[in-house]
Amino acid sequence: MFRVMRLFGAGLLSVLLLAGTGVAETYEIDKTHSNVGFSIRHLVGRTSGHFNDFSGTIMYDAAHPEKTSAEATIQVGSVDTGSEGRDGHLKKDDFFDAEKYPTIMFKSTSAKMDGDTILLMGDFTMHGTTQSVTLPVTVLGVGVHPRSKAPLAGFETEIVLKRSEYGVNSWTDAAGVLGDEVKVYIALETKGPKPEMMEK
Repeated sequence: MFRVMRLFGAGLLSVLLLAGTGVAETYEIDKTHSNVGFSIRHLVGRTSGHFNDFSGTIMYDAAHPEKTSAEATIQVGSVDTGSEGRDGHLKKDDFFDAEKYPTIMFKSTSAKMDGDTILLMGDFTMHGTTQSVTLPVTVLGVGVHPRSKAPLAGFETEIVLKRSEYGVNSWTDAAGVLGDEVKVYIALETKGPKPEMMEK
């Protein structure tokens, strides 16, 4: 009976959090159900790719989305464009120099609302260079995992970065093979702690 009451209480707490009671929840990125992708002009077309290894947390409260904060890390060595040769070149010092700069990082500093969009300001670090960026974040939804009963939240954002601003352009590009602007698209499914963990 006591166990039943504990589970009921934990489940009720999850529902209240998702309903927006002013209590922020910490969500961890579910890498399996998320995507960090990019595309760049190549001659007269576009080439796309993504990173396979990334992690991070998002602090989110549906009642106060303007208090959202986030930290994330991408492992540069996990870059994947569908071509081993191209991926190997991207990891060299012509581009990412993955051995010297193994991670890409973002840490938010503030947030504000623009209609239904969260404008998440923060420091973006790549190739040893840090720039202030603003991510326009859309909340895709919140819910509860049908099996684990853990709270879930989905987010997406798009931004255009210039590789020249981060020094990711050492390759001699006299023919204008690649564009400078890189379109970045991020879609995240995140999960909070399971109810029994929240109880402890």
